[in-house]
Amino acid sequence: MEKIFDNTQVAFSLKSDTELDRAYFLFKMIDSEPLVRIGTAVTNFAIKAHLPVEGLIRATVFDHFCGGVNENDCLTVVDKMFTKGVSSVLDYSVEGKEEEEQFDAALEMTLKTIEFAKERLAIPFAVFKPTGLGRFELYEKLGEKQTLTPAEQEEWNRVVSRFDKVCAEAHKKDVALLIDGEESWMQDAADDLVTDMMRKYNKEKAIVFNTLQMYRWDRLDYLKKLHDIAKAEGFYIGMKLVRGAYMEKENKRAEEKGYVSPICVSKQATDDNYDAAVNYMLDHLDTMAIFAGTHNELSSYKLMEMMAQKGIAKNDNRIWFGQLYGMSDNISYNLAENGYNVAKYLPFGPVKDVMPYLIRRAEENTSVAGQTSRELSMIKAERKRRKGK
Repeated sequence: MEKIFDNTQVAFSLKSDTELDRAYFLFKMIDSEPLVRIGTAVTNFAIKAHLPVEGLIRATVFDHFCGGVNENDCLTVVDKMFTKGVSSVLDYSVEGKEEEEQFDAALEMTLKTIEFAKERLAIPFAVFKPTGLGRFELYEKLGEKQTLTPAEQEEWNRVVSRFDKVCAEAHKKDVALLIDGEESWMQDAADDLVTDMMRKYNKEKAIVFNTLQMYRWDRLDYLKKLHDIAKAEGFYIGMKLVRGAYMEKENKRAEEKGYVSPICVSKQATDDNYDAAVNYMLDHLDTMAIFAGTHNELSSYKLMEMMAQKGIAKNDNRIWFGQLYGMSDNISYNLAENGYNVAKYLPFGPVKDVMPYLIRRAEENTSVAGQTSRELSMIKAERKRRKGK
């Protein structure tokens, strides 16, 4: 297959020289791991101490990886990307909240993004995190099959009702809804709840999408079992496939608590698992829809090849490629240029609330072998190309 991801002119067509320089500076910093650690510590301290770092963060890391501080703020970026055929998924990236009113606020924000998506061709999906609508410990307790206290049961009923409100709205407005995956020890309860939503709202097609983290060795079996249920009960399956973002945390907890880690033994095993799930879903595209969230060029090429082999149109609406804003532009823009469906996750929210998300992105970039150096080499190549003009 033709190597389309090396075209830096297409990849960075929207970036000015200044923005390209900023990207170079950022990835150069992320490339040096101690710097990420120091930067993270200093940033956290500065935010807690209310030092005026927001402007600095906004001008550097925030504007590179985020769409804005609120949903309207994102529209400039959304419209700009769409001129190149790249769609957006508005992602309210405020993490780690514990209070009921914060969950209700996240619910309102998600409903607002569904409304946004309905009105705009450039925004084909809405998204939320399970812990955005309910307390982590509650999912964990349910996942471990513990009995909830009457108060906790009431609290859980509110979580279910928030989920239902969002899914009902997505169904009513015909907007596909991605529900993110989180840590394995809370995921079982989230999976069961999302499956209930699929039963209810995916009767005609996939509206509600769960997430499969393919660095978990048990997820392909989970998908096959779910497929059996879906066939028996007559609903469609929507799945976002990712590798996963909590590897260190997962392995550490498994070791501490003395259970077998849910994570694949190697990077290769994860890659194979990911590609096998993609293949399985393409074989059952009559009842499934796939959002392939990946920054892996090889996996992207493989998906393109499988589509070609199976005679699936590049713009078949049941297949989307997804990357994060600020990363892997060489994949996103070249896919769009070649006629595939592509959407960028566009995080937004108040700067200080989005910082945990940004810090995780920086750490993830540092831990994914080759990711940062690939970004850097693409940026270097493009800077060189522009100078040689």
